[in-house]
Amino acid sequence: MIVDNMSTDRSTKSKKGMTTVMGMAASQARFLGLTARKNNVEFEGQQINQQRTVLSNQSANYYNDLLGMSVPTPPSVDNYTKTVYSFDDGALTNTVTSLIAEPGGLYTISYLSKWQDDYSAVSASTSIVTRTGTEPDYTYSIGATDLRELGSIDPSITDPKEQADRQREEQAWANLLEQKYGKKDWVVRYVKDTTTGAETPYFYAKDDLEKATYDEKTNTSLSNINCYTIGSEQKVEEHIAIEHCKVEKDSSGRFISISIPEVGEDGETTYTTYALTTQTTTDQDAYKDAMNEYEYQKQLYDQSIEDINSKIEIIQAEDKNLELRLKQLDTEQDAISNEVDAVSKVIEKNTESSFKTFG
Repeated sequence: MIVDNMSTDRSTKSKKGMTTVMGMAASQARFLGLTARKNNVEFEGQQINQQRTVLSNQSANYYNDLLGMSVPTPPSVDNYTKTVYSFDDGALTNTVTSLIAEPGGLYTISYLSKWQDDYSAVSASTSIVTRTGTEPDYTYSIGATDLRELGSIDPSITDPKEQADRQREEQAWANLLEQKYGKKDWVVRYVKDTTTGAETPYFYAKDDLEKATYDEKTNTSLSNINCYTIGSEQKVEEHIAIEHCKVEKDSSGRFISISIPEVGEDGETTYTTYALTTQTTTDQDAYKDAMNEYEYQKQLYDQSIEDINSKIEIIQAEDKNLELRLKQLDTEQDAISNEVDAVSKVIEKNTESSFKTFG
């Protein structure tokens, strides 16, 4: 049997060509898949970089907020401490409240005069009052002592002169009560000091007695009623803007004396000089209020710092996760690039084989 060698050779080449074509097709498909995956990886990497940029901007904004925050500072006690000047004029203690410089080295001053008035209407201990009789002719008493109208006849005094003296004295007390508490009708009782024999007057406003609520059975007031007496009280008088006063300073610039002008009946101006006493005082209430405000602002500041730091930590955690994912994509991209190179070489080799097979 005679074999056609040329026909066999062509068949073999044909089979090899088909194999090469199929290999090229598979390689091309793999190459396209790798290329698509590589593009996806690159795109995802770009997206991650954009997200990291956004996070970086957010973080920068938070840091700018931190830099722009004002740190609360505690108040200084020096800001609430001042030097107070005072001078004595007999029984009066005068406290300077204002010193304003005038041209020519003179000053306009204001000051408060304080003194103790031993003959003043003052509050005393409140009392439970008993009421008897019928409206409107009630009689009021404290214990066994009846209250009588201030300035009326005192039945305990029989001497006409003593009675007149008592009424004049009570009229003076009525004037003091009216000056301080307004025009009212008053009743009075006296309490004798068993040691000295001196009597102390106690006053009650009739309005307070009449408006009080009384127990129906005992006829006693259900609450204590205000009581007043004659006692000692500090009085204050303000002297405002006295012009053309002279002052003397020591070497440190502190005031040591003041001369206050007074115009006499003849029109002549004379000066009375007083030595100034220096005292440093601190407004404790104002300082306490300022410290409370500082503590409040500090709490707000600390809370704001904590909130911002928490947000920055969240951003840093998100950025760390994105960074790890980006590294994974870099590794994956390197692997894809290597595989693309390998497939490219296979495609190149198949192409060469195809030309040899069909050439």
